[in-house]
Amino acid sequence: MLYDLKEGTLEVGGLSIDYVSFGNGECDMVMIPGLTLKRLKGTGFTLAYMYRKFTKDFRIHIFDRRKNIPEGYTVRDIAEDVYLSMRELGIERACVVGVSQGGMAAQYLAIEHPEAVEKLVLGVTLSRSNDTVRGAVAEWTELLQKNELEELVMSTMRYNYPQERLNKYKLMMPALAKAGKPKDPQEFRRMADACLTCDVYDRLNEIKCPVLVMGDKQDKIASGKASEEIAEKLGCRLIMTDGFGHGVYEEKEFNEAMYDFLTEE
Repeated sequence: MLYDLKEGTLEVGGLSIDYVSFGNGECDMVMIPGLTLKRLKGTGFTLAYMYRKFTKDFRIHIFDRRKNIPEGYTVRDIAEDVYLSMRELGIERACVVGVSQGGMAAQYLAIEHPEAVEKLVLGVTLSRSNDTVRGAVAEWTELLQKNELEELVMSTMRYNYPQERLNKYKLMMPALAKAGKPKDPQEFRRMADACLTCDVYDRLNEIKCPVLVMGDKQDKIASGKASEEIAEKLGCRLIMTDGFGHGVYEEKEFNEAMYDFLTEE
């Protein structure tokens, strides 16, 4: 199969977790995605194609959030779920990439399971809650309470992307809003609430592996300042763009910088 793609479900620690693995490289890479309206299942080929640049050097593993997410779910829980999933697949140590909410979980993973993390990439994320993320989650929560699911999709797009990009797809927006509605709105609410539980800023000095932080000054979910303060606290490499917004992780520049960092000796 192209990219040696595998999609499956792990039953571990009483949890059920979908995952995608692809690539032919000798090194393992674990990617922890951010908050999303859609689940991972069925997206394997799209993801493998998106990250095809990495497939010669890495075997890439992407883990979904657990099924049946409970109230009070936290980003630390996400980190533990990822750790259990890594162990179930026999992954002892990996380069870890965490984007947005996934970056919050990745910090917990690197702090509490340092032996499992070779290198760490933190994209458009934060280490402690701030007014920017609280504002985004509050808006999404209000829309969920009103059952305005298509407007919820539109809101997440406005928070993720600059208006210039949205204007290019203006005619497609109604169809995207209909197609993007979450199947379980309350599950999305519980996952969104988890964004407010990250609190590792004072523990960042416990991260000992090499770290690359990437952010955008126009980030309307985590804020550009949040990326800057993580890098300053760690004394690590920082790449800041200006104008891509929170969705900078989809840009070519982001993935090229990530690839260079992960493959350098």
